[in-house]
Parts: sequence; C-alpha cells; structure tokens
Amino acid sequence: MKVLIDACVLYPTLLRELVIGATGLGQFEPLWSERIFAEWRATATRNNHTTEAEIAISDLNQRFPNALVPEDALLETRLSLPDENDIHVLAAAITGGAGELLTLNVKDFPARTLAKEGILLREPDGFLLEQYHGNPEDMRAIVDNAMATAGSYGVDVSNPRRLLKRARVPRLGKALYAS
Repeated sequence: MKVLIDACVLYPTLLRELVIGATGLGQFEPLWSERIFAEWRATATRNNHTTEAEIAISDLNQRFPNALVPEDALLETRLSLPDENDIHVLAAAITGGAGELLTLNVKDFPARTLAKEGILLREPDGFLLEQYHGNPEDMRAIVDNAMATAGSYGVDVSNPRRLLKRARVPRLGKALYAS
C-alpha cells in the first residue's frame, strides 16, 4: 500500500524517523512531493534547521527514488479542502495512487472528501501503533534506533514515553513503555 506522508509528519525528526523506519517492515511505500518538501524546508528554516532538512530530504530521495510524486495542477483545480493550502497534499496522494494520507492535521482533510478519492485519512499515532501490533519486536527496534539518533543530537531520551508523547504518538509510547 502507498502512503502519502504530509510535511508535518516528516518534520520533526523523531516522528519522521519512526515512520520512515516503519517502511522497513514492508507494509507500505512512502510518497511525498516537492511541495511537501518545500513546506518542510520552510518550517525547518524558521527553526534554524535548514541544513538538517536538506540532508534528510536528500537521503529520502536516495533511499526512496520512486516516492516523489509529480505535481498535477489541473487536478488541484477540481479539489476543495477547508485549508486550500493543503490541496496540493491531497492532489499528490491521488496522483501517487496512495491508499492512505498520513498527517497530524486531520481537521484539514475531511474523511468524506478523501473517501471520495479512495483515500483513508490516518494520523501517525494510530498508524504506528498498528505497525507495532503487527511487528512488535521490529517496531521496538525502530523506536530504539530513533531514540539513539535523538540522543546523538543531544536530546534527553531518559524518558522515551514522554518523548513519544511530545512527538504526538502517545499510544505508541504507552504500548512500548507501559509501567
């Protein structure tokens, strides 16, 4: 199954590491577009992370050469969403043949609108929790690896459950680190 990944999932780093790590489980293929990358770059630049974003985008393009979806301006003209700045995301999902759209901005993508296009709206916590339930050991390794990466950047990883909650995947954190 193909999954279009919105910019808000690709940045911040921890969430991206978890989702991209989960691609290794073989359950889905990631998709994105240049405009999604542009949104990521703009946010990263506001947070003084421009270089890190460019390196990560280059890495993703090398690792997933078929994930980049071309723009379809004509398709965009027929689509409507509450935030018209998100129309390009839905258009990329349709153009790429995505079965799911992974975003934190669920209010901006009405499920009925996506359903008309054959696309299921997903948020990262439920998506990753589903991956965990299907492959608990592998997902634990992915989370451990993401935590090690975060630690190498100076992030305090002494409370991984709290860190996952801050990354907006609290149910995954609870499943992994229930007391």
